[in-house]
Amino acid sequence: MAIDDFKRIAFVGNYLPRRCGIATFTHDLRCAIAQASEAECLVVPVDDLDCGYAYRSEVRFQIVEQEIESYRRAADFLNFSDVDVISLQHEFGIYGGPGGSHLLALLRDVRIPVVSTLHTVLSQPNSVQRGVMDQLIELSSRLVVMTQRSRDTLCDTYGVSAEKVDLIAHGIPDGPDIDQKQLKEQFGIAEKQVALTFGLLSPNKGIEYVLQAIPKVAREFPDFIYLVLGATHPSLVRSEGERYRIGLERMAKELNIARHVSFYDRFVELDELTQFIGAADLYITPYLNVEQAVSGTLAYAFGSGQAVISTPYWHAEELLGDGRGVIVPFADSGAIAKEIIGLLKDEPSRLQMRSDAYEMGRSMTWDQVAEIYLQSFRDARKSRSSEVKPHAVRTLEEKPLALPHMNLEHLMRMTDSTGIIQHAVYSIPDHTHGYCTDDNARALILTVLLEELGKDSLEVDALASKYASFLNMAFDADSGRFRNFMSFDRRWLETDGSDDSQARALWALGTCVGRSRRRGIQGWAMELFHKALPACEQTTSPRTWALALLGIDEYLQRLGGDRTAEQMSIRLIEKLVDLYDRTATDDWPWFEDVASYNNAKLSHALNVSGRRFEHARAVEIGMSSLRWLCEKQLSPDGRFRPIGSNGFSRVGGTAVYDQQPIEAHSMVSAAVDAYAVSKDPFWCEQAHLAFDWFLGRNDLGKPIYDTSNGGCFDGLMEHRVNENQGAESTLAFLLSLAEMQRLQSTQVTSAAQNSKAFSNPSHRRKEAAAVGHHAT
Repeated sequence: MAIDDFKRIAFVGNYLPRRCGIATFTHDLRCAIAQASEAECLVVPVDDLDCGYAYRSEVRFQIVEQEIESYRRAADFLNFSDVDVISLQHEFGIYGGPGGSHLLALLRDVRIPVVSTLHTVLSQPNSVQRGVMDQLIELSSRLVVMTQRSRDTLCDTYGVSAEKVDLIAHGIPDGPDIDQKQLKEQFGIAEKQVALTFGLLSPNKGIEYVLQAIPKVAREFPDFIYLVLGATHPSLVRSEGERYRIGLERMAKELNIARHVSFYDRFVELDELTQFIGAADLYITPYLNVEQAVSGTLAYAFGSGQAVISTPYWHAEELLGDGRGVIVPFADSGAIAKEIIGLLKDEPSRLQMRSDAYEMGRSMTWDQVAEIYLQSFRDARKSRSSEVKPHAVRTLEEKPLALPHMNLEHLMRMTDSTGIIQHAVYSIPDHTHGYCTDDNARALILTVLLEELGKDSLEVDALASKYASFLNMAFDADSGRFRNFMSFDRRWLETDGSDDSQARALWALGTCVGRSRRRGIQGWAMELFHKALPACEQTTSPRTWALALLGIDEYLQRLGGDRTAEQMSIRLIEKLVDLYDRTATDDWPWFEDVASYNNAKLSHALNVSGRRFEHARAVEIGMSSLRWLCEKQLSPDGRFRPIGSNGFSRVGGTAVYDQQPIEAHSMVSAAVDAYAVSKDPFWCEQAHLAFDWFLGRNDLGKPIYDTSNGGCFDGLMEHRVNENQGAESTLAFLLSLAEMQRLQSTQVTSAAQNSKAFSNPSHRRKEAAAVGHHAT
């Protein structure tokens, strides 16, 4: 096959009928390439809905947005489909994982040249976004941007060679020059002056500033009308409903401009959109984000020959420069009003602006853009021809092990209107023992982790409210403590709860403050956190101190600088360090003379808090004690064996049974954190060893989690599994699974050589056998 001939081209990104700008762009680019070449143009879209979309026949494989394994399966599909080049659309918000990192799992596994079109190029990315972007750049054969500013940012901020970057304009349809008078008559606005904004509505579009400009415009042009065309962004509808649109409508009423404003709440097809653009006298893009690298709506309006007023985001500054449009400051309704009035009064200037825009737009039509993209595809294939590996079958050594699906069926069964029920008889909720603060705190933490993983459905939101409500009810304002046990008939069974339940509740509150985006829960948690914090210092349990430290660290992720929380954390660190120094020996490097339950939390807390406050001794103790615990919990055949509850572990002997799910979870959580910081494959290995205990890699060779409902059995006894599925056990498994999904996201953004560390079973056995060596 000649180097210029493509047999098959794959397009990865959102796709119609999904309603978003990336979906429209991917569809239009795919159609243009299909017309300009003889290649089969197949599509691999990303689905944000469980049911997917009613795609057309060109869609050959679908990626589930929040499931990292789906990205790896997509890579396998592409590798074995004889695809010559992949055209990837990149925007941080359309792929799963922190910063869209799940996409990297696909890019690492495909053996095909990738041309990545960057719809956003951030000049000041956060650390997660920077990590994802650096690897996206490395794994792409070529990069496409739509503005010179984006190209400069890639080179200056990310160190990309200019030769790797192609500057290609956003494509537009090549429609005819339409008679504006005829279109105005068609819409019943023949005698009116019309301004238009179109696209999916969201708060960053700045439409409120145009509304605030209209009273001044209407005094000059009583027949002026502002058309706002487009549905609310679907993701915004799912999270907030139509609050933004409703607010805009109420603003128009309060400004007494209702007769000058018209909202069209629907997603319009290209033909109808062209007619709206043609009927308008002005097009306005009042967007608020300066780093918006591209706006498809701006490109369409400009290329169709519209006079444009815009704020100075990157795409607008370049497209409208040299008098091709009018630029106004961000969030400046006075400037918007002035320029609307000026252009409507100066018809010759407005018509010249329209003519110049239409003329320049001829170079932006999709047929022109497609030819430039095809050349980029050719260059990508040439640059990768010597690097691309054959489409070989991948063994387990070459890919990570799969994780179970996150199934919340049993969690929801165990939760009623009060909270989560403590115990179960098999999988049936056992009302006899009622509820406890410990379990509701764990459950609330799980909902925050699910939110971070993109699994924040309406069902998860409802669960979060129930667990938060239980903690709120459990808190006794007079004592500053949480009660723990409540009977099924909602009677508290004690005056004060346990020390551990106090700290575990604080951990949940801190997690809500530090990580959740649920504003109501976040504000409530911050207020209750401060009320509950003082009581933690009066306790004598090291596990209480550890759980409180984890909660404070979560809190400080968002509110670093809170002196009360920081000082409490420092005092609790010193308590744990002092306890260790008084107890530990060379043969028993531990905090107590017995390693009992939830052990890894002690090391975990010192690692986390020690890093935050640059307390070298705390980190040293945390890491060394955690390595020792790994050795203590390793069976002779290299499997994870948690310390048994029938005697625990003391100098001279360790109980093997009963093995509790909470121990596996505490080790998973501590190891995932250690790996995230150190990138040492050893910790990745330990996390997998502990998690695999749930899956059946344990002393009895029996799975501890129930695949049918997502529940978890209560533990491993000497000769059998305890088949009751209580709240603590089920939450231990679900929290561990969420942590392992976080580990996958961390691992996929790490260096390529580290990505194999946990995927090779033989490597696992070697690492496990070497725990003692690592510990020394």
